[in-house]
Amino acid sequence: MVGTLGSPRTGIIDARSRAPFGWAPLVVLFIVGLVDRIEHNLLSGVLPLIQQEWGFNDTAAGSIPTAAALAAAIVSLPAGYLADRFSRTRIITVVVFLWALATLGSGLATGFAIFYAMRVLLAAAENIDNPAAGSLLADYYPPATRAKAYGLTRVTTYLGGIGTLLGGVLAEAFSWRTAFLIMVVPGVLTAVLVWFLREPRRGELDRLVAGGETPPAAGKAEVKPPFGKQFRQVISVPTLVFVCVGLSFLTLGLAGVFFWLPTLMVREFAVGVGAASSLAGLITIAGTLTGTLVGSWLGRKWHGTRKGGRLLAGGGGITAGSLVLAAALSMDSIAGLTALVLVSCSLMSIAIPNMTACLADVVPAASRGLGFAVLQLLITAGGAFGPLVVGIASDQLGSLLSGMYLLVIPMVIGGLVTLGARASFERDAERVLEEARR
Repeated sequence: MVGTLGSPRTGIIDARSRAPFGWAPLVVLFIVGLVDRIEHNLLSGVLPLIQQEWGFNDTAAGSIPTAAALAAAIVSLPAGYLADRFSRTRIITVVVFLWALATLGSGLATGFAIFYAMRVLLAAAENIDNPAAGSLLADYYPPATRAKAYGLTRVTTYLGGIGTLLGGVLAEAFSWRTAFLIMVVPGVLTAVLVWFLREPRRGELDRLVAGGETPPAAGKAEVKPPFGKQFRQVISVPTLVFVCVGLSFLTLGLAGVFFWLPTLMVREFAVGVGAASSLAGLITIAGTLTGTLVGSWLGRKWHGTRKGGRLLAGGGGITAGSLVLAAALSMDSIAGLTALVLVSCSLMSIAIPNMTACLADVVPAASRGLGFAVLQLLITAGGAFGPLVVGIASDQLGSLLSGMYLLVIPMVIGGLVTLGARASFERDAERVLEEARR
């Protein structure tokens, strides 16, 4: 086997260990997610300067992430199909290399149309790796440590604020193209790193935890059901449906508010491009780290002691954070806005280490790639229209804030829907363990 990172520590898999394959796989997949989100968020930090160069309005600007998200949504289910049938480490390697090429194209674009196309291509490539990464984590780490594993990888969604900060600083110091060209290097290096990651056997860890047989019985080949049947089985899991729909509503609001946050600071509070992007990036970084640490602690404390404990922590954080965000947008000072957005981000980030861990617990190993593809499809589709809604409202009403306020409502709804998943979690998780014992 070419891959060497992520081999069992003692040569055999110890299901009692918190990390039977070591922590190297988590570090590698964290780097993948971080590079992905930093590149994705560069656009938010450099947007004012790109608009200045090519002269397009806010509706056109808001349509960039919308078109990119729709392209990403289209590839979500095929990505899940691939993740459940082919080497997941090889899928991620190829996809990360494609990111690097699309990032290079963004920096070298000679016009708005080419730049637009590169952003759409990049988003489609980025979405192919998510089901594979989600499936891999569940085969590297047992249920007891999945919240930590998924929390650290999913936190990169918000640590992408580094990209907003980096983009704005580099754009102001050099040019907006510099920000994209620099990110080509970590993209290529990350692809090389993933190439050496070991591919674990699907479901083997679940079978050990459940007390079933270690490998499939001799001569017993794993037969995948037809894709249509597999898809119906996955979406028949109530917990998965509630979590995916709830996070889709949440992402609709987050995508719109945080895409335009640096621009809001520039226009409403007369903050420079570099300072605005740095401030917005630091808010998401500090808030995410705080919320993830609190969420990991709550998830570990409440899991098994409260009904749907991890969902209670995550859904409650989303609901409370959305209400605090509404208050933040009403502030008339940059200090007030910053402080309350930071609190809001921290509260909503409590969901990061909890929601995806719950999803891994309720979907059988053989279909986890597709399960995470359904999640990615719905949250990507939800996030597709957030920036566009704010952009259209800005052009029609003359105010970015109007569009941002509109998006608080679906965010609150998202928090309440995820809380509803508590009713079915224990039942769905036990069904997965029963299947693993067979």
